[in-house]
Amino acid sequence: MTPVDATVRPIERADLLAVVRIERACFSDPWPYDAFERLLDEPAFLVAEREGAVVGYVVADSTPNHGRDIGHVKDLAVHPEAREEGIGRTLLRSALARLRAVGVAVVRLEVRESNAAARSLYADEGFDPIRRVSNYYRDGEDALVLVVDLAEWAGREQFGRE
Repeated sequence: MTPVDATVRPIERADLLAVVRIERACFSDPWPYDAFERLLDEPAFLVAEREGAVVGYVVADSTPNHGRDIGHVKDLAVHPEAREEGIGRTLLRSALARLRAVGVAVVRLEVRESNAAARSLYADEGFDPIRRVSNYYRDGEDALVLVVDLAEWAGREQFGRE
C-alpha cells in the first residue's frame, strides 16, 4: 500500500515547525525543536507532504563502522489524521533506500514494546529484535532494539515480499 497523494522529499528548514507539531501530536515525550534542527543535514531526514502540508516525517542517520556503516532510525511519525494510509511505510522505505545509497549496511531502531502498530510495520520490512532495553523511555517502558540488513531488505524489495 502506497499513498498516491503524498510526496516524500528531503526536509527543508521551513518544515521544522510542522515536524514539531506532528511530534507533539504523536508522542507523550516529544523531541524539542532544536533536536530536529541539529539533524537537518542527515541523509534520511525526510517529510511526507500532501496538498502542501507536511503529514509525516522520518529521521535517520549514518555512523561509520569500519566499512560497514550503521544507520539509525531515530524518529518516525505520521500525523494522527493521516495514519493507516501507508505514509509511515513509504517514509520508512524511503529512508532505508537513502541510507543504503550512502553505504549503510545495517539499520537499527528502538520501539516501545507496547507499540504494536510500529512493531508490525518494522517486522513487515524485515527488522528483527535483537534485545530489550529496560526503562528506555522516560515513563519507564522498555524498548525493543530492532535491526535490518539493508542488502537483505533490498533483495526483498526487488523480488517482492515473502
